[in-house]
Amino acid sequence: MPPPSSAADVRQRAAKLERAGDLEGALEAYQAALALAPDDAGLLAAVAALAGRLGMPEIASRLWGRVVVLDPSRLDAADGQAVALRELGRFDEAVEILRGAINAHPADARLWNTLGVTLVQQAQPETALTFFDEAVRLDPRSATALYNRGGAKFDLGDLPAAAADFALARKAARKPADAAMIAFAQATLRLAAGELGVGWDDYEARFAHDLPGAPVFEAPGRRWRPADRLDGQAFLVVAEQGVGDEAMFAGVLPDLAAALGPDGELHVAVEPRLVALFARSFPAAHVTAHATRTVAGRRRRSAPEASRRVQLWAPMASLMRGFRRSLADFPASPGYLRPDPARVAHWRGWLGAGPPAVGITWRSGKVLGDRRRYYPPPADWTPLLKTPGVRFVNLQYGDCAEELAAFRAASGAAILEPPDLDLRDDLDDLAALTVALDQVVAVANATAALAGASGAALALLAPAHVWTDLGADAAKGACPWYPQARRLAPSAPGDWSDPIAEAAALAMALAAGR
Repeated sequence: MPPPSSAADVRQRAAKLERAGDLEGALEAYQAALALAPDDAGLLAAVAALAGRLGMPEIASRLWGRVVVLDPSRLDAADGQAVALRELGRFDEAVEILRGAINAHPADARLWNTLGVTLVQQAQPETALTFFDEAVRLDPRSATALYNRGGAKFDLGDLPAAAADFALARKAARKPADAAMIAFAQATLRLAAGELGVGWDDYEARFAHDLPGAPVFEAPGRRWRPADRLDGQAFLVVAEQGVGDEAMFAGVLPDLAAALGPDGELHVAVEPRLVALFARSFPAAHVTAHATRTVAGRRRRSAPEASRRVQLWAPMASLMRGFRRSLADFPASPGYLRPDPARVAHWRGWLGAGPPAVGITWRSGKVLGDRRRYYPPPADWTPLLKTPGVRFVNLQYGDCAEELAAFRAASGAAILEPPDLDLRDDLDDLAALTVALDQVVAVANATAALAGASGAALALLAPAHVWTDLGADAAKGACPWYPQARRLAPSAPGDWSDPIAEAAALAMALAAGR
């Protein structure tokens, strides 16, 4: 048997990799250490915590369970297991663990905070405030509890109170990563409040080196600053974040092209699945695919096919600083992406002359933890699907066969599935389908962004208070990104009955008009 120091040495290397941000490398090293010391509760706890950071809640839950067996006195195990169960949507189990731990250790602020977050993820921010208040009372310098309390107040629409808590949290933050995360949250809060000028400036906090997951860009030329002259420049835009973000922020590209003038060059690097759609939509631009790799735990995005003539470059969302400093700067005309007209005609032919066709998409690809509160539960869609005189078309990407079967059983709706269309990967054809439909009812996912950017008739379901509203009045249906879209928001967190009823009314109006 190797000496005990061998496991300790491997664990030390793993911890060093984790601190450097190489989480995958750290996990491999921790697993090697576990092979040498499988019953080390401290080592198991470190691996469980890392599994949680890597988005592996099932593994984290199992590991925390082993820690509890080996050392029932560890409060981090109760807390960690509750967090993992929460991420898996097993809220009742998480609450039961936390209640037991709090009863035994009522002065532990961390447990109160975790219980508050669990309630927030169940769309109960008002109830959660009680537990965050107790966490802050027990530990007034807890940046985590202050930050989470601010988030709950944001969900309730109390933006000034949320801003105050975020400011306290940032001041209390001891770790650079926590301070960076809070700074980014402050930026999105300012955007939510409609303070677009300072908000977009502060949104650059998403690139802070200390922010976990912040990307690094590799591009020719010099990084653009808002004061730079643009006329006649060769400018590269590198799309960022996910497919939906690339489609949403692309509305700024016509403004940039106009600023570059006839002597300028616009180069755009996007997700490979979007190249065809963007090339058609912006024919004067040189559209290529970006590439992303991970080096030492840090994502690095490049534009390998971009011209070496490029003089200036910018991440796509950074352009908002120059061109979207007020709501008045957003265009009033819809549809800056241009799906293939032949494919739009194809899908209209497939739909034929029957009743109005309404596309539906109800979640993102993965619905873990905090994402759940942004989407109506599947059962809440039934009133919409029971709308008479309407055909429904599935637009949900990923494996959704069981959900479709449940929808059909609950509503009696014959939900059509577009033939020979990969709803995840064939984004150009998906955009064409959304335009061919009479209505798209969607949560805020990539499909909704494609539909909105392509000018489709979009009813967008999202919570009442999200930063992407940019201070526009969601209660009145305003959506600054897509002027033709109608924003549908619940009047109370988690109560989707009214927006679903509004979507059903839109569908019924289509049926009456047909």
